[in-house]
Amino acid sequence: MSITIYHNTACGTSRKTLELIRATGVEPDIIDYVKSPPSRAALQEMIARAGLSVRAAMRDKGDLYTELGLADPSLSDDALLDTMMAHPILINRPFVVTEKGVRLCRPCELVRDILP
Repeated sequence: MSITIYHNTACGTSRKTLELIRATGVEPDIIDYVKSPPSRAALQEMIARAGLSVRAAMRDKGDLYTELGLADPSLSDDALLDTMMAHPILINRPFVVTEKGVRLCRPCELVRDILP
């Protein structure tokens, strides 16, 4: 089974999710999404396949979210996606993609739903 994790090594939840994946005996494709973010289309597809809103896929912790005024409910999905593309650190993590589906694995145990 092919597994891809959009990972941030600085994130404890992301590291725990990676451990759960590896415990299945599968070595995933690991993408450091801050250095190599998904394309806008790929991000939109992951969000849709995970059954999330664009806002739910955005990291709302940290100064950047506040500085950019991203809590404003009038911001459109397009505006939020533009901001995530300009600042990939604002993409919530970790997203995991498998043949069984896509999950934003917060908490990390959600990954089990899509693992072999």
